Amino acid sequence: MSSASAALPQPQPSRTRAFLRLVMIEHSVFALPFAYIAALTAMFQWDKNIHWGRLLLVTICMVGLRTFAMAANRIIDREIDARNPRTAHRELVTGAVTVKSAWTGALIAVVVFLGSAALLNPLCLALAPVAVIPMVVYPYGKRFTNFPQAILGLAQAIGPVGAWLAITGEWSWTAVILGLAVGVWIGGFDLIYACQDVETDREVGVLSVPARFGIPAAIRGARVCHAITTALFVWYAVETDAGPFLWLGLVIVAGAFLYEHTLVRPHDLSRLNRAFFQVNGFIGIALFGCALLDLLVRGLTV
Repeated sequence: MSSASAALPQPQPSRTRAFLRLVMIEHSVFALPFAYIAALTAMFQWDKNIHWGRLLLVTICMVGLRTFAMAANRIIDREIDARNPRTAHRELVTGAVTVKSAWTGALIAVVVFLGSAALLNPLCLALAPVAVIPMVVYPYGKRFTNFPQAILGLAQAIGPVGAWLAITGEWSWTAVILGLAVGVWIGGFDLIYACQDVETDREVGVLSVPARFGIPAAIRGARVCHAITTALFVWYAVETDAGPFLWLGLVIVAGAFLYEHTLVRPHDLSRLNRAFFQVNGFIGIALFGCALLDLLVRGLTV
């Protein structure tokens, strides 16, 4: 490369692209499959037809709420992120995204979420503001409790419950079972994920299970959470009179959990990212695929 070309300013990503990186929009894949399982199961029990318009609104609601949650998390935690070598490259720390731009994106996302909820049914609109609360409380959780993963789990549990409400307009305890399964799953993995920040968290005063009780305790806690998750998935399958393909999906998920916990050891976190990005993504997609196939075989009409 010539000195002249090297001196040329490098193109900067657009503000929109930088914001999408900030909220890690591609990670919506972890939450959407379970919202779809809830929505499609509700449709199956309602009239056995897929209502594509409602499914689209569910998608918009999920992405909108998750985008708001991620943006709020990054804004609230930007000073903590700046003090952690693992997170010091995040866009609000480096200046790739300004706080004003992040708040603008967050507000647009929450308006999209509320607007989509309003188009679904009155109960969704009434409960939508309630769904926003844990999204804001979670990033503050690490400042006042050693168990912020419990708040994260509650936030994640909202998705399947809301998706069911979006279809039926009525409360469902069956959806709560699925929501709890998802919440305990994500909360359990976050116990592992927080292990990589133990030293920094202790230095800056961030509270977490690994920082308070140690990495081995956090990993044992994650194993318990994932055992509970498996039990809740089984309960959900029983409640919905699941067919063989969903049961096959649960076997696959149980195997994935076992594999995930072989990747991460108390004294070896080198494969943690593989467990997060690959195994967790696989769990959601695999269970959704099996659940969809199960519903289609049992009579769900496309």
